[in-house]
Amino acid sequence: MSEEEGGITHEQYVIIGSVIASTFFVGFGGGVIFPILPNLGSVLGISPLFVGLILSANRFARLVANAPAGSIVDRVGTRTPFIAGLFIQAVGTSGYIVAYFSAVPEPWFLLTRILWGLGSALVFATAYTIAADVSKSGSRGTSMGLIRGGTIFGFPTGLVVGGVVSDVADRVIWNLPGDVVAFSVATMFALLAALLAYLFVPETHVEGEANSSVKPWEIDSSPTTLTVGLVNFTILFGYIGALFSTLVLFLNRRNLAVLGFDAQGSSGMFMAITVLGAAVFMLGGGYLSDRRKSRVPILLFFIGVTSVGFLILAIANSVPTLMLACVLIGSGQGGTSGPLVALLADLTPADQMGRASGTNNVLGDIGGGLGPLVSLPLIEAVGFTPIYAACALLPLTAGVILLVGIRYETGRLFPETDYIDMSTESPRDSPAD
Repeated sequence: MSEEEGGITHEQYVIIGSVIASTFFVGFGGGVIFPILPNLGSVLGISPLFVGLILSANRFARLVANAPAGSIVDRVGTRTPFIAGLFIQAVGTSGYIVAYFSAVPEPWFLLTRILWGLGSALVFATAYTIAADVSKSGSRGTSMGLIRGGTIFGFPTGLVVGGVVSDVADRVIWNLPGDVVAFSVATMFALLAALLAYLFVPETHVEGEANSSVKPWEIDSSPTTLTVGLVNFTILFGYIGALFSTLVLFLNRRNLAVLGFDAQGSSGMFMAITVLGAAVFMLGGGYLSDRRKSRVPILLFFIGVTSVGFLILAIANSVPTLMLACVLIGSGQGGTSGPLVALLADLTPADQMGRASGTNNVLGDIGGGLGPLVSLPLIEAVGFTPIYAACALLPLTAGVILLVGIRYETGRLFPETDYIDMSTESPRDSPAD
């Protein structure tokens, strides 16, 4: 698509690319802990419940910080909060090293995850707002998919860093634990992310002085934002909350492994597969939703793909079956994510997008945060199959929520993007542009 047809200039592509690179590198710190902590917990004497609390702590911190972060973006702009959030996440990632060597690792791991969550609240709110600022509705799905893909794609790399690098380093670096090597690598890349943002990401949202009419505690509670946020909640409860926090235990129970790695290294690989599928279909789903009159059918299709993936996961007893389940779950979640955030931007006035993003992130983090707290104890009680089968129902519930909310807000089940676009600063692309 040319600049004239797509309405996105070369400078705007550079901005989007810089945001993608920054969120990709800082995302390592989010993924690196998942393959390590469930097994490390038994070594350090951390209970399964407290491991779940640590894994969820960043999301509960974001739960508190997301709405203020969105308001701050609408008040002061995107550049300063974006850079600050990346740096805070870098400091948080380095805290894993302190926790590892501490005599009381639990509070240090918890504090580190909380700090990481506060930084990521600023990063998520600004990244989506930047994408909305520099795109038009006819290219918004693609832009959101690219930004969302960058934010997520660093996560599987972190999973590989956490699972594979720690495994390999244990074999070849005798004087330094492999887990510490993994944490150190993630910290260095997080600092690189902050540097990239400082050098290449300009202000996109607020011109001149800050908009003092927006208060830091303001949130967006419109029906559209709540609908999108509830769908986000439901999908992330199963995907991040249940699947990611239990997969290493599932592999141990079923004696499944790949490429000679143990359960920790293998879980990193399988989780990376899900997020790789998610990243690819975030772009694909967003692009398809730009090419159709309505984004809703694309959303419903990928919601269904996620549900099928969890059904297959519930009965998986071999590596190929598990791989198929991971591909479907990741692809379904990713294909939903890009169009969903684009739909939110379509229905939200430009000067409210920061707050809308914050509210959406609040609800998503409630889902992702509750997942480990609910799933880990329940799996101990009833096993994996019933929990994963229940997770297959969650995407279907999300589809019902989407249809009811969109029908209430627009009067249509499948509203056309031309009809619902609220952004006066981002008119619909057309061949005449």
